[in-house]
Amino acid sequence: MSLSQTLFTPSFLSYTSNDLRIPYPRPVLSYPRIQTNRILCAAKRTGKRRYPSERKKLRTEKKEAAAKVKNKLEGVWRLSKLGVPVGDDPGKDSLGISQALLQAIAKVIEFPVASMLPEEAFSVVRKSFDARKILKEAKFVYTVDLDVKTLLELEPRAHDFIFRLEPKLGLVEHLPPEKTVSGDLISVVNECRRINGDAAAGEHEPKVINGNGGGGGGGGGGRSKPRIAVVGGGPSGLFAALVLAEFGADVTLIERGQAVEERGRDIGALVVRKILDMESNFCFGEGGAGTWSDGKLVTRIGKNSATVLAVLKTLVRFGAPDNILVNGKPHLGTDKLVPLLRNFRHYLQSAGVNIKFRTRVDDLLVEDSRVVGVRVSDSADHLQSSTSKDLKFDAVVLAVGHSARDTYEMLLSRNVELTPKDFAVGLRVEHPQELINSIQYSDLASEVRKGRGKVPVADYKVVQYVNDKDEELSQSSSKRSCYSFCMCPGGQVVLTSTNPNELCINGMSFSRRSSKWANAALVVTVSAKDFDLLNLTGPLAGIEFQREFERRAAIMGGGNFTVPVQRVTDFLESKLSETPLPSSSYRLGVKSANLHELFPAHITDSLRQSLSMFEKELPGFISEEALLHGVETRTSSPVRIPRSNETYESTSLEGLYPVGEGAGYAGGIVSAAVDGMFSGFAVAKSFDLFDGTVESVIGKAQGAGLVKY
Repeated sequence: MSLSQTLFTPSFLSYTSNDLRIPYPRPVLSYPRIQTNRILCAAKRTGKRRYPSERKKLRTEKKEAAAKVKNKLEGVWRLSKLGVPVGDDPGKDSLGISQALLQAIAKVIEFPVASMLPEEAFSVVRKSFDARKILKEAKFVYTVDLDVKTLLELEPRAHDFIFRLEPKLGLVEHLPPEKTVSGDLISVVNECRRINGDAAAGEHEPKVINGNGGGGGGGGGGRSKPRIAVVGGGPSGLFAALVLAEFGADVTLIERGQAVEERGRDIGALVVRKILDMESNFCFGEGGAGTWSDGKLVTRIGKNSATVLAVLKTLVRFGAPDNILVNGKPHLGTDKLVPLLRNFRHYLQSAGVNIKFRTRVDDLLVEDSRVVGVRVSDSADHLQSSTSKDLKFDAVVLAVGHSARDTYEMLLSRNVELTPKDFAVGLRVEHPQELINSIQYSDLASEVRKGRGKVPVADYKVVQYVNDKDEELSQSSSKRSCYSFCMCPGGQVVLTSTNPNELCINGMSFSRRSSKWANAALVVTVSAKDFDLLNLTGPLAGIEFQREFERRAAIMGGGNFTVPVQRVTDFLESKLSETPLPSSSYRLGVKSANLHELFPAHITDSLRQSLSMFEKELPGFISEEALLHGVETRTSSPVRIPRSNETYESTSLEGLYPVGEGAGYAGGIVSAAVDGMFSGFAVAKSFDLFDGTVESVIGKAQGAGLVKY
């Protein structure tokens, strides 16, 4: 049977309690074998094994690093990769300078007596836990800053040892006095205004395009302020609103969902009574989808960069624990995010931001190819008849999340350019957390103690690459990645549907990560080639692709938000799982189903190949206790809204600034916040509220269009 015979055209499915059959034929599937290539990293060459070109490059880099050090006895020396055996370390929750860490520091600077080094001269910049099997023993790995001035004041005998210290790539780095780490975002903007804004006060007035600005701008009496709408109360919207408010703009933040207090009650009604509020749920509401998730703050855009540190320090200012600045894998958890967002909201309101909850943007007001406002309605009013009204603005920052499908449709009707974007779909696998602890830590598993022990609750991250060679998919070989996504140790599986006829899920954890389950999505990248196989074309093809499998999952579960599940072992063998099933953290009910029939054959086969590879990386991963849940589709935005790399303005509609995850420029809390922050500076600059370059204030922005997690 050809692969094309196993694919199904999309259908807008509806069902009742009396008709829960899959509304399309399901022949017995034959799975084309897909060649799987495991990517192995060769051991790094060291010493005499290096090639001559590598040795020459290394010598050049060493000379360049040494030449940058003007005065070894000033500034800060950053010492990296300092290992402390887990038995000698106080544990994951200790972020101070222990005696064992002082010994590691003394070894690097070749100081003979570690106990003589003053703790006050050192500060921990980063702490992570390394339990890889290739190590003789697990260890905590530190990055530490050594303040030369403090060290020499408290221990003058260290003078000669610092004077002999030399830079070593990746291990020892000298930071001159002028290279200081930025403060939180509020401090950064205020300093920027002090240097650039106040010096130019009175020289020019802020630009007001539509003449709707209010009186009394932030920079001088009687000056008009540009009116800016920020649509979406997730990380990108909050940080964009914060920057613009601090620069003195008249900001209105429009959020279709509820504030976190009311949103929590709506989510409670969903989990306990299966009542879905389509505008206030796990996806929509203050803080965005990340609020009721794991609250991960890991990112690939530079965890020690000034931009990321500005975001993290801002979160600390609003109530996040200080340890997120140091932990190698920082996370907050929903219980920490809720009060943080409340504090964030109160600060924005005190800064003059008008926040409109339960308000949905139904349309853009456009005149002469430029946005001049938005049409809004009460999001509880689905007819949009009695509550619709027009609001005028000088610019609109569009910071919606990746589930705002009606917004994408509205943009398309306004001829705003949208392009399809690759994303990933798959299933969420759940194991007993104790099993993952045992796989990752072996004998150290007993030290986890449900998040209260010496070592962190174990997690994992796995990636596999598959080459598609099926003629139906591609005329030439193309890579497809399969990987774990949004791993939630000590967490639970939650419902992220925004429509009662569709079913999709995600994972979440609280700060302690103390539940008895571990879950992660196992997903496969999909692209326009996959959409074409279902006869889906156009800018919104990815959205229809998501909807198709969310509807199939809803029918497989039997309706009423029951999730279809299958043991991993049975998924691999293409058979229905017998009851009783392993326990699940999903609270709305599960039902045994043939998840191996949910996706087209090539996606299912990729998932199977991945599971086999994951078992090699994590022996015990394929287990009778491992339960697959369907379906995970909203890993990132399925579209991108093209914008200028410099101004962040839409390339197809003036006055519209698409930012964050929903616009296709971020993935996760931190990268979305960074994108919102940079967009705030860009909009402020376009309205003459900010005179200067963003890079000179807070560093270089991530590449436009580059999504990193």
